[in-house]
Amino acid sequence: MTKKGHILRVRDVMKTDFGTIDGIATVAEALITMKTQKTSVLVVNKRHDDDEYGMITVGDIARHVLAKEKAPERVNVYEIMNKPVISVHPDMDIRYCSRLFANYDLVRAPVLENRTIIGMVSPNSLVLDGLYKLVQKEQ
Repeated sequence: MTKKGHILRVRDVMKTDFGTIDGIATVAEALITMKTQKTSVLVVNKRHDDDEYGMITVGDIARHVLAKEKAPERVNVYEIMNKPVISVHPDMDIRYCSRLFANYDLVRAPVLENRTIIGMVSPNSLVLDGLYKLVQKEQ
């Protein structure tokens, strides 16, 4: 599919702007943050150095709050978030990252360097940014 030597890394396609929230925040606060930042995914901050990052998506909110008719003001993010999350290294080849997404049915993955999130990657960025760049290089 690609010529030898044309390797794109996750750092080449990741988005560096992403939303964060504390686990103690309410789902109502998460919704406001998502709407304000125009995103459907928020990274849940670590509580301390030995903790792991979490993630909350609109799908989580739909399944665990809306479908169960719970009040968003009475549910905390930590109650419905996914934690720990599968993360990727910025130097990972986008082809392997794409396989990881397919194998685990991921919608987003934080990009971690030195245990700190430096970006987010999604299937859209892998295909529309990454694969598109590879196609352009071959022409």
